[in-house]
Amino acid sequence: MDSKGQLPIEFLLVVGLSVMVLIPLIIGLSDEGELNQAMSAARTGALQGAISDGLAIYPQETFRDYTSEHQRLLHPSGVKIVEINYLNQGFHQGYQKTKIQLRIHASAPSVTDKTDRNCLGDRINFNARKKITESFKTENLTNALYNPAFSSKYVFTTADVAWE
Repeated sequence: MDSKGQLPIEFLLVVGLSVMVLIPLIIGLSDEGELNQAMSAARTGALQGAISDGLAIYPQETFRDYTSEHQRLLHPSGVKIVEINYLNQGFHQGYQKTKIQLRIHASAPSVTDKTDRNCLGDRINFNARKKITESFKTENLTNALYNPAFSSKYVFTTADVAWE
C-alpha cells in the first residue's frame, strides 16, 4: 500500500477471488453439516430402537398387540444395528426439500419369523425418524409416526430394515 490510501490491484484480486471461492464452500459445508447431524440422530434413534427391541421393552399398546400376535417379541432378543446408509432421491416438489431415504441394516439371529422382524424393524425406523425430528425440533411438522421426518433442507423417510 502507498501513503495515498490506494490498494494495489493484486490485493483486490486476491480478496475478490477468495470471497468467490469461500462463499460456495461455506454453503456446501453447511448442507453437509445438516445431513451429518441427521445421520447421527438416525444412528442414535436406531440404536435406541434396537435396545428396546432387544430388551423387549415396549409402549403399553405395542405390548398388548405383541401379547396376542407376536409372542416371540415379548422375550429379550439380540438386536444389533449393522449399518445405516442413505439414498439421495433428489428434490421433492411437494415438500420443496431434498428427499433422503434411510436404509438401516440390522441383525437378530434369534428372531427368524419375517413378521416378527418387520415389527422389530418398524420400531427401529420409528425411533430413527423420531430422533431426527427431535434433533431439528420439527416434531410439529410431522405425524405421530414421525413419517416423514424434516430438517430445514431435507425430508427423511425410511425403507424397510434390511435383515442380515
